[in-house]
Amino acid sequence: MPTKIDRDEVQRLLAEGAQLVEVLPEEEYEDEHLPGAINIPLKALDADSARRLEPARPVIVYCYDYQ
Repeated sequence: MPTKIDRDEVQRLLAEGAQLVEVLPEEEYEDEHLPGAINIPLKALDADSARRLEPARPVIVYCYDYQ
C-alpha cells in the first residue's frame, strides 16, 4: 500500500537499503534525478518492469516535477 513519507523517512529508508524509483519519462530522468535512482517511467510501470526491483527491499517511488 502506498504511504506518503517525508525527506527524513526517505533518507532513513535509503540508509537501510531501500530502492529509489523515478517515474518520469526517460528523457526527464536523464536530465535530472536523485543519486542512486533507477528509472521506470509511470506509463511503462507494469509487472515486467517491476521485476527489476528486489521484492525483499522497500521501494520508494517518486516523481520529480519542478514546474
